[in-house]
Amino acid sequence: MVPGKKIYFASDVHLGAPTISNHRAHEKRFVSWLSSIQETASEIYLLGDIFDFWFEYKKAVPKGNSRFLGKLCELTDAGIPVHFFTGNHDVWVFDYLPAETGIEVYRKPLIKEWDGKRFFLAHGDGLTRFEKSYNKLKALFTNKLAQKLFRMIHPDLGILLATYWSRKSRENNTDTHGTHFQGEENEWLVVWAKEQLNMEHYDYFIFGHRHMAKTIQLNDQSKLIYLGDWITNFSYGEWDGTEFQLRFYND
Repeated sequence: MVPGKKIYFASDVHLGAPTISNHRAHEKRFVSWLSSIQETASEIYLLGDIFDFWFEYKKAVPKGNSRFLGKLCELTDAGIPVHFFTGNHDVWVFDYLPAETGIEVYRKPLIKEWDGKRFFLAHGDGLTRFEKSYNKLKALFTNKLAQKLFRMIHPDLGILLATYWSRKSRENNTDTHGTHFQGEENEWLVVWAKEQLNMEHYDYFIFGHRHMAKTIQLNDQSKLIYLGDWITNFSYGEWDGTEFQLRFYND
């Protein structure tokens, strides 16, 4: 890594979420953070649910988010790679967003090695054996025929339906999993990560999805990082070549 440069990670911004009272302030806060790291960023990883809902129709995309989209263009135009992972709320990112803003989109986990350390990067949804019902739903959402049929719905109605689903999904996740640490034996991703370590070594598992900012020591050499969110925590991860740290943004 270039001296003085860092790799940054964030997730679960949920731009446009119906439960956020001031969408402009919410978007501007996240864009302000991106501006604050621009000089020191060698790469930026956005690990899912950056949008609360996103769907690319052939001739339309959801309105809003212009400051964020402009900042993505500014970052990539400056030569800073921005890696965008689809989450369970923005799974319908297709060709427009990467073509327009220059980001690289990932639909599956990514394994990276930096400075002799192995990283497992993912949003965190649909990985474990505990999510059979969700995985069936995700298979429907990623089905090309289902996507084509949804695209035939007028955007005004389609986005209204998706916004309703987004709210219900968040309520269900909160009721089922909570937004607080459930203990290592009850955190599905912690259980899953420990199983993976029995087969292969990773120094860091980096996840979003759980809306909590927390570091869990899995064994003497491995850690799991929950990146938190940008609704209550305003948290992000930072790799400086030696140590991974969770930080909190105060604008």
